[in-house]
Amino acid sequence: MPPKRTPLPYVPSQTEELSFGQNKPKFEVYGEEMIEKIVKLSGNSGRVYLPPEWVGKHVKIIRIE
Repeated sequence: MPPKRTPLPYVPSQTEELSFGQNKPKFEVYGEEMIEKIVKLSGNSGRVYLPPEWVGKHVKIIRIE
């Protein structure tokens, strides 16, 4: 039986604390690691660079603003 996973600790910034509770859904995600990044423009799309160790891994992206 695999070990039980616990949620990653998340501490919202002051701006995020103000926006919580304004008809936004709450997500609870279990994972191995979390990074916070800003999406950069890339042609007609957006791009976020992730560590090379994450290549081939399953990730979830949640827009927070």
